[in-house]
Amino acid sequence: MVGERGARKRRANGEESRRRILDAAVEVAGERGYEGTTINLVSARCGLPASSIYWHFKDKDELIAAVIERSFGAWLDAMTLPDADDAADPAVRARRRALGMAARVAKSLSDSPDFLRLGLMLALERRPEEPTARTMFLQVRKVAQDRLSAAIAELAPDLDPAAVRRVSHYALAAADGLFIAHEIGGDDVDLPGLFELHAHALIDTVDRLRDHADA
Repeated sequence: MVGERGARKRRANGEESRRRILDAAVEVAGERGYEGTTINLVSARCGLPASSIYWHFKDKDELIAAVIERSFGAWLDAMTLPDADDAADPAVRARRRALGMAARVAKSLSDSPDFLRLGLMLALERRPEEPTARTMFLQVRKVAQDRLSAAIAELAPDLDPAAVRRVSHYALAAADGLFIAHEIGGDDVDLPGLFELHAHALIDTVDRLRDHADA
């Protein structure tokens, strides 16, 4: 019994240390970017020795990959359609669900911007040997696009699969731009409001694609 309690305490301490390290890495990477982030800086920020960081993570690259993965979970959870309401018009229901999802995504990016901020910086860099963190970002981004494609197909089941994929590419690219605009403009840029406009534009785009296919 005493041994079990000791093991649970060690696990809890280990989880708390890992959380502190990841929180510190987010802050440092947000200030200095991937290149400027070092284990020593993260150690100074979280108050834990470098040996503790290396116990959890092999190197800086693995640490930044873990930062991206943790933040991605909240972002992916937001990329789901809310349940349909009882509006009589199917088009109204679809638009409301799209708006609800857009609001969730905007909130997740406001609450945890480190995933996209770090990921976009890494995605734009080209190196002879790709960092694990960049590979992680590209992998989870593909998962997000698949989730987005599924949501579009659910809202517009009669849309051609190729058109669904095209719209999901457009939607993700536009979301990147809105996020960057907010990063540049800060509080002067209404991110939820922009995502609301984005959702309306996507629904209108889907309607036009439907009309074109029927013509």
